[in-house]
Amino acid sequence: MTIKDLENLFMFAGGLGMFLFGVHSMSGGVQKCAGEQMRKLLGILTNNRFVGVLVGALITAVIQSSGATTVMIIGFINAGIMNLSQAVGPIMGANIGTCITAWIVSLGQLGDTFKTLSPSLYAPLIVAIGSFLLMFSKKEKKQTIGEICIGLGLLFIGLDFMGDSARSYTALPAFKELFAIFGANPLLGIALGFVVTVIMQSSSAAVGILQTLAASSGAVGISAAVFISFGSDIGSCSTALLSSIGTNRTAKRAAMIHLLFNVIGVTVFSVIFTILFRMFPDVASHGINSAGIATFHTGFKVVLTILMFPFANYLVKLSGFFIKDEPEREEEEKDEETVTLQHLDSRILKEPAFAIENAIHEVVHMGKITQENMERAFDAALSYDKEKIDKVYEVENTINNMEKLITEYLVKLSNLPLTEDQHMVVNDLFYSVSDIERVGDHIENVAELVDVKEGTPKIEFSEQALKDLEQIMDLVMKSFVFAMSAREHSDITDATKVVKYEDMVDNMEEELREQHIERLSKQLCKPTNGVVFLDIISNLERISDHAYNLAGYVMSEE
Repeated sequence: MTIKDLENLFMFAGGLGMFLFGVHSMSGGVQKCAGEQMRKLLGILTNNRFVGVLVGALITAVIQSSGATTVMIIGFINAGIMNLSQAVGPIMGANIGTCITAWIVSLGQLGDTFKTLSPSLYAPLIVAIGSFLLMFSKKEKKQTIGEICIGLGLLFIGLDFMGDSARSYTALPAFKELFAIFGANPLLGIALGFVVTVIMQSSSAAVGILQTLAASSGAVGISAAVFISFGSDIGSCSTALLSSIGTNRTAKRAAMIHLLFNVIGVTVFSVIFTILFRMFPDVASHGINSAGIATFHTGFKVVLTILMFPFANYLVKLSGFFIKDEPEREEEEKDEETVTLQHLDSRILKEPAFAIENAIHEVVHMGKITQENMERAFDAALSYDKEKIDKVYEVENTINNMEKLITEYLVKLSNLPLTEDQHMVVNDLFYSVSDIERVGDHIENVAELVDVKEGTPKIEFSEQALKDLEQIMDLVMKSFVFAMSAREHSDITDATKVVKYEDMVDNMEEELREQHIERLSKQLCKPTNGVVFLDIISNLERISDHAYNLAGYVMSEE
């Protein structure tokens, strides 16, 4: 190997690195700009499968990886956010969305005829503009635009590097003969596309390399391009399959649907194209350019989706054939910590906007468990129920464990590339989890105050004291319920209601304290019971304070 050969090898590797980094940087910037919109797309994923296809295509066009989209969908299913039927549409759409990279690559290879229109000509300028925006702009939006510009520019520069370094080799007769072999043997072509995609974990990169080789030599025949593209489609499933390890059966079936969709499509169309190429050998050996590969790549995936769309339910059933049910395990009741751990799927962290939504979902889940425990403790305090008191203790341990799990997830989330607004939400979620946990502690305190220890007389309140407790408990409960509703729906109206109830609780707590002290001074109740009463309303007031904090976080995000 000569120095020149080594130089070309390094140039190709460097070009590939810039291409991959450019795609990653550009998609990351677009995600930041469209984060909120992408988050809203999750709500669109209903039982309308056609809408699901469009959503899947749109998300993949943004993140430029069908594998990443499918991994994210697997995470949603494993987290209980999406069911298998809802997942089929986005999985199909993801295959179409990934074609955007091929079209971007083809733009960078317009050729000398359209040199002035070629993005490669302006790529260094685009990188320069992006760098200035990123380094010197103080506004987050402009910095994000700078990130997109750098990614786009590096993508085209990387393509030029790969093309220039490969040109000296692609002109060799052996190169043409090699692609002729891949074109004549469908299995070899598919195998090559599959291996390259699996190694690079990106079908877009594999097709991009193919387009670069086609543009630099003209030696890539239509048949070779077709079968190598087919192989890259199957190879793109590897990411999802690996990601499904350790998930529930429904999530595994989603990965299997992705594989079946591509394998069935590739198998059928490989047979069709093999017959066509045997009938028209001149067409098979005819050269294809970068735009032609992009056209075929897109056309194949659109046609495949149209043909397979009516059979979506059969794909679901077929996935069940490969991934069997285990009824006994599936029906086994899971504790809340296990459910939370399952829902906080690390796969979703690939997309920060969706990961934040998932974190909010679990914080609300923790809040609802705390709310149920609050109702249980209040009932136990008003009408002594030992069984309910013991259950309060049990659930409090669950709440503490959930706090740890959610906090760990939020730590991972906070280290992702987030916008300023997203950072604010994540920080508020940190505080929210802490406040909910403290509410759980006060609930436990209420239960402990009325709990009867062995050899200790039962705490009995007067009829008036019970009425007073019931009234303030109702206000506290409403305060917490509206606080969690505000968090769940980002509803300012519910948040302002919490402020009103907090004032009412504070006033009532002060009033009840004065009234009770007066009853104590008149010896109308037992001192022991009186101390318990005052401690209970003190804990209730603290719960209301934490509800006020929870509402305040929501209001600060507007």
